[in-house]
Amino acid sequence: MRDVLLTLFVAALLPVAFKRPWVGALLFAWMSIMNPHKLTWDFANGFPWAQLIAIVTLTGFLFAHGERKRFPLSGLTVVYLMLMVWMTVTSFFALGIPEWIQARWTFVMKIHLMILVTLMLIRGRRQIDWLVWVVVGSVAFYGVKGGVFTVMTGGSGRVWGPPGGMIEDNNALAVALVMMVPLLYYLISTNPRRWVKISLWLCLVSMGLAILGTQSRGALLALVAMAAMLGLKSKHRLRASLLIVFAVLVAVGFMPDSWSNRMDTIQNYRVDSSAMTRIYSWLTQWNLALDRPFVGGGFGTDTLSVFRRYAPTEEPFNVYTGTVWVAHNIYFQALGEHGFVGLGLFVTLGFLTWRMASSVSKRAANDGDSKDWAPLLMRMCQVSVVGYAIGGSFLSLMNLDVIYYLMAIIVMTDASLREAHSERVKALPATLGPRSMEAQSPRKPGSTGQPAMRS
Repeated sequence: MRDVLLTLFVAALLPVAFKRPWVGALLFAWMSIMNPHKLTWDFANGFPWAQLIAIVTLTGFLFAHGERKRFPLSGLTVVYLMLMVWMTVTSFFALGIPEWIQARWTFVMKIHLMILVTLMLIRGRRQIDWLVWVVVGSVAFYGVKGGVFTVMTGGSGRVWGPPGGMIEDNNALAVALVMMVPLLYYLISTNPRRWVKISLWLCLVSMGLAILGTQSRGALLALVAMAAMLGLKSKHRLRASLLIVFAVLVAVGFMPDSWSNRMDTIQNYRVDSSAMTRIYSWLTQWNLALDRPFVGGGFGTDTLSVFRRYAPTEEPFNVYTGTVWVAHNIYFQALGEHGFVGLGLFVTLGFLTWRMASSVSKRAANDGDSKDWAPLLMRMCQVSVVGYAIGGSFLSLMNLDVIYYLMAIIVMTDASLREAHSERVKALPATLGPRSMEAQSPRKPGSTGQPAMRS
């Protein structure tokens, strides 16, 4: 039944996606982040839905000239393109199996290609809000589901993400949920309908329980940092801070002793094998980057050949000799896979994302058409970036599509404000007319504005 419903839903939207490619961009984001086909059991489970949606959207993008916008060129998007190019360059020098490297490169570039297309399709508050709803809803679905599961199991069960997706792992899902909390707060603050606000608040509570239910220690640190930043960036800072602290304390008090014991290993990391394997992997990536500082090891440095060559062998890491682990850190992942150049581009991209959000927020605060939504959205995107920056310190999520959609939301908001301002400037002379323009033009000293009298 799920297979049939999913097929009918996508089939109904494909013609709309062709005629209105921005709808196709939303549909692709939903399919890419949520992976709804992985919740089916029959023919829809293995069908290449994302590829089909991408083909229809790209075809509509090429033919629907009125829907296509100019690419928003800026320092941020230039660095973004440079990072994509550099990941392609490092793939030619990768240490892994060529077939696997090509498959991984194709997977990553599909995501970035559709984000680039999205940047040229979506404009204005209405369409941007739709994208925010899709991104938040795609992740929040598993948050609501996981929150209910956490309550039903008394916090003893562990919450997992969709099978086969980038947020399948409990830690990855937790970080994605942390990133969605600020955007959910934005939707609550800007939605005028009371029943929608109440529903979203319930969703937020459930997501908080799900984050704790993943039993992710990195997500707990990201949640605390995100909560503090959310209090600083929200409309009502003190009230928001107190509410968040109270909610976190109540939720933590609900969790069982097994959860508390696991969180205590954050302080006693030396006696925790999971924490030590992360350090073991980080040192491996560091040694790899020192040996290949420019190109790194390419996609997928979690291979036996890489660890045999670069893994530390001194105590206490000698017990892990011969084992293979992923990077477990977005920064060491960028360093190990793409060298110091790739790490520099990745960090610069994050810095410019934050900076553009600040710039747009300040500019929109003085814009009558956007001051009611854009400044808050930009601040909440910044809070989400903080959650990713801290939560990603314990996970290999450099290629997580959610963070790049956040970047796209900031870029598209900036482009929308600039294009709206440009349209107003162009319409200004026509609105004022020649006489009004003459009346507003500066007069010479002593001029009365009357026509000169001939003698």
